Amino acid sequence: MRGKLLATFLAGLFSLCLTSTPAAAQQLLIAAEAWQAYKAKFLDPGGRIIDDANGNISHSEGQGYGLLLSVFAGSPADFELIWSFTRTELLLRSDGLAAWKWNPGTKPHVTDINNATDGDILIAYALGLAGQRWKRPDYLKNGASIARAILEKTVIHISGRTLLLPAATGFSATDRDDGPVVNPSYWIFEAFPVLNQLAPSPDWAKLSADGIALLGELRFGPKQVPSDWVSLKSPPGPAKGFPAEFGYNSVRIPLYLIRGDVTDTELLTGLMRGTTSASGEITTIDIISGTAKDNLSDPGYRIINHLLACVVDKTAVPDELKQFVPTRYYPSTLHLLGLSFIAAQQPECS
Repeated sequence: MRGKLLATFLAGLFSLCLTSTPAAAQQLLIAAEAWQAYKAKFLDPGGRIIDDANGNISHSEGQGYGLLLSVFAGSPADFELIWSFTRTELLLRSDGLAAWKWNPGTKPHVTDINNATDGDILIAYALGLAGQRWKRPDYLKNGASIARAILEKTVIHISGRTLLLPAATGFSATDRDDGPVVNPSYWIFEAFPVLNQLAPSPDWAKLSADGIALLGELRFGPKQVPSDWVSLKSPPGPAKGFPAEFGYNSVRIPLYLIRGDVTDTELLTGLMRGTTSASGEITTIDIISGTAKDNLSDPGYRIINHLLACVVDKTAVPDELKQFVPTRYYPSTLHLLGLSFIAAQQPECS
């Protein structure tokens, strides 16, 4: 199984037929007790994933993560609950993309109708996996519709490259003086093969290849790391109006790379070296000075660089990080994604 990381596994999962290979189809990537703990803290009875560090709002990213994790946990009932909320409360736009923000304390609850492309990718990706795994043509149809809308509204071609806008409006060269602006953490590499199954297009493979190439070039400041928000107007640099930092968005980039079967040792090692504190914790980085801003001690953050070390150096992940206890929505989500990566294809990490 060596060298076949999660993207390969998920491609197989997508084409899996429950009646032909029941044992493989029932493989769970998230333990039942871990999923129960996660949903007890973050899944509202109405089907929304609660971001408890952000005013208890819900958003398309969280709904997408919840859908994906419920597939990995083998829970069709939870998937349907999360999807029902997502479909009725967020898929309100005329172009097929999801409104990104839902606030329980306001009326109407949707306070920003713009989309967030990473949320749309996660939702479509999860629908693709669930539709095939549980034989739900309706999930596949809805996933295909969202995937086509992503291609139409957020994928652009510029200077010979295929790139991803963070939203349908607000980030292009016509929207901003320093546009186009991208967020490198929105490239969810493992999803692109499944989205290509849903809405076939050569742009998915180009988006993946050009995203990896771009990450290799976005090396800013003394630590040589990308910023959360990047202006691609020549020369590329941190986008105006956003903190110039390798921040909470960017900490998931290494996780997305290894889950997407990206094995560029130089790229992975550079990210690990540039974002690891003296105590071994992953940190957010001030791009200009290169100094650490926040040491991220939560297990959901700490597991990321340990997974990088496993992929690069074959170093086992510490036992304490293989135990899941929910903390806050975002690091807890990353923690389960990390644990599912180990369960899928990386027994040497255990």
